[in-house]
Amino acid sequence: MSGHSKWSQIKHKKEATDKKRGALFSKLVHNIRVAAKDDPNPEFNPRLRTAILKAKSEGMPQENIERAIKNASEADELEDILIEAYGPEGSGIIIEGVTDNKNRTINELKSLFKDFEVKLAPQGSLLWSFERTDDGYKPKFPIPVSEHAKEKINKLAEELREREDINEVYTNI
Repeated sequence: MSGHSKWSQIKHKKEATDKKRGALFSKLVHNIRVAAKDDPNPEFNPRLRTAILKAKSEGMPQENIERAIKNASEADELEDILIEAYGPEGSGIIIEGVTDNKNRTINELKSLFKDFEVKLAPQGSLLWSFERTDDGYKPKFPIPVSEHAKEKINKLAEELREREDINEVYTNI
């Protein structure tokens, strides 16, 4: 029965879940720091209050939240980004994120877009076809696309969500 160690199996599962949890916490800390940059009081800052509620719902410890708010003065280098792109078959993609270097992030996304037949769109060219809600951006005019295009867009969305500087991806398919 060599190679069958229960601890080894647990270790691999724990490592994978800890890695996912760490990436999620990192994104949540970025969001809190950017929101707290304007006003560190969640009673007067609805964006910060929303970021804190999301962090708590994901199980982030209170001390991590407080540390992120305290360090918000260092968050001057972090900024929100909103990227619009055209996907396969004319689909629209809106990408929200937080980054410390906007140019680097956009260039990295451009190189990723090449693999998925996606082109960066000028700012404001797609936003009109989406409606801003509390849950993010919802498409006003969903468009039908082939299954092949859907698979490509979903794969791209998964890869984008794995990136530390990308918070959410919205499409109109």
